[in-house]
Amino acid sequence: MHKHFIDITQLTKVELQNLIKQAQHFITPTGVKKSNLLQGKTIANLFFEPSTRTRCSFEMAAKALGAEVLNLEISNSSAIKGETELDTALNLQAMGVDAFVVRHKENGMVQKIADALGENCVVINAGNGTRQHPSQAVLDMLTISQKFRDFSPLIIAIMGDCHHSRVGYSDIFALHLLGVKEIRLLTHEKLLPNDLDKLPVIASTDITTGLKNVDIILTLRLQKERHGEAFINEKNFLEQYGLTQERVALAKPDVLVMAPGPINRGVEIADIVADGAHSLILQQTKNGVPARMAIFAHCFQLG
Repeated sequence: MHKHFIDITQLTKVELQNLIKQAQHFITPTGVKKSNLLQGKTIANLFFEPSTRTRCSFEMAAKALGAEVLNLEISNSSAIKGETELDTALNLQAMGVDAFVVRHKENGMVQKIADALGENCVVINAGNGTRQHPSQAVLDMLTISQKFRDFSPLIIAIMGDCHHSRVGYSDIFALHLLGVKEIRLLTHEKLLPNDLDKLPVIASTDITTGLKNVDIILTLRLQKERHGEAFINEKNFLEQYGLTQERVALAKPDVLVMAPGPINRGVEIADIVADGAHSLILQQTKNGVPARMAIFAHCFQLG
């Protein structure tokens, strides 16, 4: 029996901590520690939305563990002829695929695929709708753990598109699970989640006050493809609500800056911040491979 990996809220605190430890175990001074944990397994990447970091790091993670990888190009698949996502997955399972890494724009679709495929196959959520991106949360928690041994004193500020970001939701619940002191959402009122009352956060449109005493700032991309041009004016967003060098200076002197990528330079984050001494953005990208190796090991109950 295998485990699917669909939602960060399905994990216990101990499971999340173990994933972080396992991911750290895979890291070497020159990259990642390769193994044959998945030798003989076939992993299929089913990305119904574009991706660079997530898709490539899942592929690298699977290969580092000895698996064969299929990258299905949806634009060249039978989906163009009308085949459903479930039929695509079921047919690949019939060919002998052992695990599916799935990204989809529709909330709940990854769970539907997991339900259809059953317990003898692994389904991993690589980003689903506007609410779930659990593997990104694992690599983000790994990145934070490399800088802070204890999460409990931390104050985290999340800026940018908190309304549409699946990374934002997954990170909020992961941070809460690990016991951070406070999570602040600091952005335009239109970019705050609709279900604020259900989230363990403090929300504010006052960026200046909100950044006081912050240990980590996580900035989220403005998702124009989800809200359209009319939803928010990005032209003046950096000046009004984005992460500038002046705003970084409002937080703690050793504040760390994170962003899941892709980033819109000059929109939600200034170049000097993205490329500056406080930035962990490339470290996050680097941690994507070992974090996803740990997720594979967790799902196959290996290692």
